[in-house]
Amino acid sequence: MADIVGSMRIFVRVVETGSFTAVAKENDVTAAQISRAVTSLEEQLHTAVLHRTTRHLSLTEAGSRFYERAKVILADLDAATDEARNASVSPAGKLRLHCAPGLAQSTVAAALVGYQMRYPDVSVELKIEQSMPNLVEEGYDVSLISATQLPDSIYVAQTLGAAWAVMVASPDYVKQHGMPLTREDLAAHRLLELESPASPSREWHIESAHDAHVVTLAKAPMHINVPDVLRAALLAGAGIGTLATYSVADDLAAGTLVRVLPQYRLKPFTVFAVYPSRRYLEAKVRTLLDHLRSTLTPALEQAIERVEALVLA
Repeated sequence: MADIVGSMRIFVRVVETGSFTAVAKENDVTAAQISRAVTSLEEQLHTAVLHRTTRHLSLTEAGSRFYERAKVILADLDAATDEARNASVSPAGKLRLHCAPGLAQSTVAAALVGYQMRYPDVSVELKIEQSMPNLVEEGYDVSLISATQLPDSIYVAQTLGAAWAVMVASPDYVKQHGMPLTREDLAAHRLLELESPASPSREWHIESAHDAHVVTLAKAPMHINVPDVLRAALLAGAGIGTLATYSVADDLAAGTLVRVLPQYRLKPFTVFAVYPSRRYLEAKVRTLLDHLRSTLTPALEQAIERVEALVLA
């Protein structure tokens, strides 16, 4: 199909200037090419829009009606085009963000507050779920998720940082049940299970500077899928569980939780920002990714440093 929008633009300018020649000069083409564009438009409309004589151009009745409608259509199209182009330049509109629990409460929320204050024309809609949604079908701009690896997909993933989980319990639990001194001692304790994409179900893959082992949670008394709920259970003395460095740093510093077998940590995982496409990235997404790299990434590093510094203290 011929470029009807281009032909409409030429037709409107011909009417406004009253001349094929004037429009030809504007577009650096010949008057014959402008005339052919109008003729092409008439062929698509199956009606004449201009009366042509050697000295004068005038609108037909159908052409007059079409001219009025075409002006409105082209103005709306130009406005929509400008809006879309501005979306790639100026951050604005609603930013729909998915985030895994634990990560959201500990570090992402603060980063988003800073982002929204910096870009007040962007409103942030945050949904917290353990598993990553279908970004395209559910209309998300970005997903922030912790995982040892991401499945193959059409999405683009950026690495924002690394973290790992450590084994922790409350001082009251340790006082009542004793502190495990070896990994074999764990079998005699209440080991709470956290369902997470960052670790296999019913297994803790622990490692030290010298060895690595798998601890099987054969009879976990509690199975929890939200880190904050697991943290609450641990604070209440329910047993031993694993929490990510970014979720547990404050509690370890305050002494409300203590490291169990501090020579061990769980297998490290990565914090990813996942989004549908790298082509024509909107300004709100591009600036969010930049902001997360400048705020979330160092926050993840600082959490690791705080947790490890407590072991060395």
